Amino acid sequence: MTRPVPDFASVVSAMIQPGQPEELFAALDAAMGQAIGHKLFTILVIHPGASESQRYYSNMPKEYPVGGRKPINPTPWFAKVLNEGVPYIGYTYADITDVFYDHELIRSLGCESVLNVPVRWDGRTIATINLLHEAGWYNEGDIATAQQFAALAVPGVLKVISEA
Repeated sequence: MTRPVPDFASVVSAMIQPGQPEELFAALDAAMGQAIGHKLFTILVIHPGASESQRYYSNMPKEYPVGGRKPINPTPWFAKVLNEGVPYIGYTYADITDVFYDHELIRSLGCESVLNVPVRWDGRTIATINLLHEAGWYNEGDIATAQQFAALAVPGVLKVISEA
């Protein structure tokens, strides 16, 4: 699928606005929606010392509210995405059911594929950007663009971690 040229300028412009990191994360949501596409967009911040994650941003706050921390479970997904920093593509609903306990809610939102992109800083994963869409939406060609956007998320994620 041919995608439009990514609009990094809108994200960079949002970075200098007050109201961080919400302004930055909303700009990432919009720009990644245009460049790659998604129905559901979330950002999970990793709190390594506590071995917990926290949903800090969601474009569907009713279905996927922000807030509360939850323990990180050591799974193959965890090892790949969080430890190794490798993006994960789940192409189908079967892939989603293998990885996510809330797969029924995901499907009810019209989502049957996922692209999880690690946000990396100083050799470790500090967050993930999670894009979900209809089955077969994501492919290997989306990874480089998603990683470029993820790099722009670093200052916002570091602010969240420093204020935790």
